[in-house]
Amino acid sequence: MKSLLFLCLLFSSLFGQSAIAQDSTKVIPEPKRFEASHTGTFNNQKINYKSVVEETFLRNSKGEVAASLWSTAYLKDGAEPSSRPVTFIFNGGPGSASIWLHMGFFGPKVVKVDSEAQEDDGAAPYRVVDNTSALLDITDLVFVDPIGTGYSQVLGAGKNEDYWGLVEDANSIAQFIRIWISKNQRWQAPKFLAGESFGTTRAAKVAEVLEGDGQHVALNGIILISQALDYQGSSSWEDNLTSFFTYIPAMAVTARYHGKAGQGKSISEFAAEARDFAYTTYLPYLYLGAKNSPEKDEEIAEKLAYFTGLNKAYILRSDNQIQMHRFKKELLREEGKAIGTLDGRFSSEETDKASEGPVLGDPSDYMTEGAYTAAFNHYLDVGLKVKMDRPYLASNSQIGGAWRWRPVPDGRYWEPSFVSTARALSEVMHRNPKMKVMVANGYYDLITPFFDAEFTFARYDFPQDRIQMYYYEAGHMMYNRQEDFDSLAQDIRGFMNGVLKR
Repeated sequence: MKSLLFLCLLFSSLFGQSAIAQDSTKVIPEPKRFEASHTGTFNNQKINYKSVVEETFLRNSKGEVAASLWSTAYLKDGAEPSSRPVTFIFNGGPGSASIWLHMGFFGPKVVKVDSEAQEDDGAAPYRVVDNTSALLDITDLVFVDPIGTGYSQVLGAGKNEDYWGLVEDANSIAQFIRIWISKNQRWQAPKFLAGESFGTTRAAKVAEVLEGDGQHVALNGIILISQALDYQGSSSWEDNLTSFFTYIPAMAVTARYHGKAGQGKSISEFAAEARDFAYTTYLPYLYLGAKNSPEKDEEIAEKLAYFTGLNKAYILRSDNQIQMHRFKKELLREEGKAIGTLDGRFSSEETDKASEGPVLGDPSDYMTEGAYTAAFNHYLDVGLKVKMDRPYLASNSQIGGAWRWRPVPDGRYWEPSFVSTARALSEVMHRNPKMKVMVANGYYDLITPFFDAEFTFARYDFPQDRIQMYYYEAGHMMYNRQEDFDSLAQDIRGFMNGVLKR
């Protein structure tokens, strides 16, 4: 066996088939790389660029190869590396690859689903178009697939538990960023992070980790799409009083969209009215609990019915505390439908019309997911010239159940609590007074509600003058609605230009 290994290494050396010897029993091939040249028009500028889909080896503390992290970069031809801005982009989950932001918004090619959230994406072929709003006129783009997603996986001495955790994940992404900027001569270049959903949780933690390990990387800006920094405000669970408060405005505007409340009022007017009720009336009521009078219970139920469009008697039976999974089924129960989680505009007929919550899943997910998956796999093969012998995992369901949420190292005292990286981001902003944060919120996002973003950034001592909030009349993936796709592109370009012109 040893002689065979020796011969393999010898032939590899003689004939250029590079490999890395991890130990006496394993040979790890050199990292793969797929490069292609392209031309496109972005923000009315014709740009020549190259795509680079490649794997980067991550090493453990012993210097051993432990994982293969894949990324897709779009790099403008002829740009000076030391001054060319770069943006690192990732989605969330945990367990999601970067396909959604890649194929939905930031990439040079994007897939289009029904902008008005009425039609299912059906079956192939799907519509893929040139993204003339892509940001390649001002920044290079690097899409990152965390370990266990896309083509990324553990190798050699690595184990999944080394990467499937809040801290472990942030450490791996930070390690990749340092390797990438060193390899591509970007230490002096402006740097941005862009994350969606748990990707925003990750972005805050990565920003913190990048300040350490003897290689301090300071960021110029972070783009948070459908932020999830403090999970207490986005976890609609029994006894979590904060969530009953933070979800009310999103429920209100969603009920308005479906014609159940707020008729005759604009979305901004009705949202403002719901905010005021939540802060001034509903929040103290929630915390008084059983100390409230029966008359107060009736009064609150009446107001909740006004904002949510639900039956007052049903609200009273719910103890004036409406869990989101129930709201999604109850709002259109009479029509036999449930509404979406990622985007409350979507609705679909249910097979079990008497269930407490939706039984088919999230219509805003299953009515769009097929288009994203098919379009991206075709694009990998035909557009990016990627040839692999294993599938690209758009998501990995094994990761969520195995995820380690512990935010501190083993051995340090810690009691279980709601996940939060809000304080970490605030402290990074105070240590880096030039960094700015953009927060993009969908009004109809019923998983990370817009009011939770406002509630989060009003606390934790965030420097208010460096936080920019934006709102869109769609859901979690607001770019699925064409008007908001255009607005989001304009807003991000304006945010970046403002940061770069400081």
